[in-house]
Amino acid sequence: MARIRRAVFPAAGLGTRFLPATKAQAKEMLPLVDKPILQYAVEEAVASGLEGLVIVTSRGKGAIEDHFDVSYELEKTLEERGKPELLRAVRAVSDLARIAYIRQGEALGLGHAVLTARDLVAGEPFAVLLGDDVIVADVPCTRQLMDIHERHGAAVVAVMEVPEEETGRYGIVRARPLGEEGVFEVEDMVEKPGPGEAPSRLAIIGRYILPPSIFPALEETGRGSGGEIQLTDGLRRLLGRERVLACRFRGRRLDAGDKLGFLQATVELALRHGELGPAFGAWLRSLDLEGY
Repeated sequence: MARIRRAVFPAAGLGTRFLPATKAQAKEMLPLVDKPILQYAVEEAVASGLEGLVIVTSRGKGAIEDHFDVSYELEKTLEERGKPELLRAVRAVSDLARIAYIRQGEALGLGHAVLTARDLVAGEPFAVLLGDDVIVADVPCTRQLMDIHERHGAAVVAVMEVPEEETGRYGIVRARPLGEEGVFEVEDMVEKPGPGEAPSRLAIIGRYILPPSIFPALEETGRGSGGEIQLTDGLRRLLGRERVLACRFRGRRLDAGDKLGFLQATVELALRHGELGPAFGAWLRSLDLEGY
């Protein structure tokens, strides 16, 4: 079985849910406390043992490449001003991993973004991480999925239980327990079913381990709703040919994909921050919320 070495990060979206903040900057570069959204996912991939990272970008996303690149001028300035801690923090970002970039010419959906990275994953199984989902876990979520893949040799999607009234926001799996805690055999997937129509409350979130056979499955799927190539549709086609497993991951998922979720993620990550957390928590407790 080929070892998983690479991860793909779709980052070509327009970020319309954050307008006007994203009119001239990439949504993926909006800061959550002291890091851009995308950096949390990149750090998770590195902590999971992945070596080659592929970021799928589009026009106007140059700040992503600049962020993960070496900044000689900034480093020199920090060194001259005697700020070694900031210098180490800046260098740590550029030293995270080998990153390759590829452009998604048209915004044709998540499945198309994954297809765009085809030549860069070299015919091997690979991980996909969506930056909107920030996952706090003792064992990185991607590592949890990789471990399942190594035991079973199958595609793996991350799932979590959601309230029945929220199933219309997610892809939902119909699955049966496999006999391992938190691991399920996927039997079907339904995209955004309404309450009462969902086959379960297990919702797919933005972490996947995919085999190279996903690429022909996506090509055969073609465009679906909204004229886009949906990754869920490609996974359903793949499911007709080979196994797909689901992992109810251990950890807490923060949804930074819209304004409210972004604010909630900011508060929670700030409270978890070793330096800022105590003071920020004390300030929150001092607020008179009845005045808002």
